[in-house]
Amino acid sequence: MLTIVNNETTFRAAAVLVLLPLVSVAAYHRIRAARASPAEKLDRRQEGLARAIALRLCGLAMWAGMFTYLISPETMRWSQVDLPGWLRWAGAGLGALSVPLLWWQMQALGRNLTDTVVTRANATLVTSGPYRWVRHPLYMIALIFVASFSLLAANWFVLASWVGAMAFLRARTRIEEQKLVERFGDEYRAYMRRTGRYFPRLRR
Repeated sequence: MLTIVNNETTFRAAAVLVLLPLVSVAAYHRIRAARASPAEKLDRRQEGLARAIALRLCGLAMWAGMFTYLISPETMRWSQVDLPGWLRWAGAGLGALSVPLLWWQMQALGRNLTDTVVTRANATLVTSGPYRWVRHPLYMIALIFVASFSLLAANWFVLASWVGAMAFLRARTRIEEQKLVERFGDEYRAYMRRTGRYFPRLRR
């Protein structure tokens, strides 16, 4: 009979096995996009200074919580919740799902990838891959990953940090879409009408 090990060391190992490939996929595609336009400087001020700072602080808190759990889980015990083993292992399943989803999204976006609201000079409108149904699939993929890690770590702080970041991302998304309308005009307006922002649009 298969015995499922439910100790903290095993859950931490599973979290690492989810985190490493996901970070590797993200880093590879970000470096590739940056190298495609090495001289291009993106004006990050256009997303709003206060919003940019708040968003990055939430992101920093989230990543700090993750790495603190992996290195010293007892330090994060104050935000730990009592979850059954099967639910924590469900987090591993979500994490395994997030990696190919992120690869799919990043491959579709290609050299258009940026970390701000400004589009690249040679940007094209991407409507393939997950963008066929959703305009901002990265945010939901990130949510799947954060939920995965939060379940594996049985820790509410990581998820709460992401919820805070998402509040600022929602505001930033509106600016991003304004920039895309300015860039692609009616083509992007038509794209908005047939797709959902974060979730696929229900067909009538």
